[in-house]
Amino acid sequence: MNALVFVHGFMGGSAQWALQAPLAKGREVVALDLPGFGLRAHEPALASIADYGAWVLAELARLGHAQFDLLGHSMGGMIAQEVARQGPARVGRLILYGTGPVGVLPGRFEPIDTSIARAQADGPQATARRISATWFLHGEAAAQYPACARVAECAGLAAQVAGLRAMQGWNGEAALPMICHPTLLIWGDQDRTYPWAQVQALWQGIGNCQLAVVPGCAHAVHMEWPDLFNQIVAGFLAR
Repeated sequence: MNALVFVHGFMGGSAQWALQAPLAKGREVVALDLPGFGLRAHEPALASIADYGAWVLAELARLGHAQFDLLGHSMGGMIAQEVARQGPARVGRLILYGTGPVGVLPGRFEPIDTSIARAQADGPQATARRISATWFLHGEAAAQYPACARVAECAGLAAQVAGLRAMQGWNGEAALPMICHPTLLIWGDQDRTYPWAQVQALWQGIGNCQLAVVPGCAHAVHMEWPDLFNQIVAGFLAR
């Protein structure tokens, strides 16, 4: 049985998958920390989504995983698309969660250059807390917000800027037909980060693709409704 690999999103980290521990029953689970984030916050962040895809492939080879199932969240979903493109034979099943095929979202609440300027003005910790709140339907009042924010605060300003620049320079639309793996999309219907149009583009652009829409959740379904999220993932992997 393939290991299940988690790739976190912007300002995420392996600790944000704590509520997914039940998925380790009967299979190995590998939760990565990307360079610049989480437990690797001391390492330099990478310059592009493609570089992160290559890093994931190299890191999993180092850990002895020739083949694996892959789940990517948000920016991690972009990286997962890159992994599937760069190393297609190594990926079994693919789960793209709260993500889309482009790094610069049409109608984004503000230009990425403005986001970078705000991060520089406010500082990395305030930026981490502000962005973490948007992940949850009830913002800072959500039960899992403090845990999410603590992980986000690990990322320094350089990593935050590098992550925004990496997303700004990435577009995976043309590569969607190359993804031939059994694929599951997971999306919370109140996600403020990735609107339905982005999820629909993945759904229509990837051939062998299923969709799970979770009502009453924002960008952190795995923390807002972890039991349901885990059931959806386990069911897909078992088929």
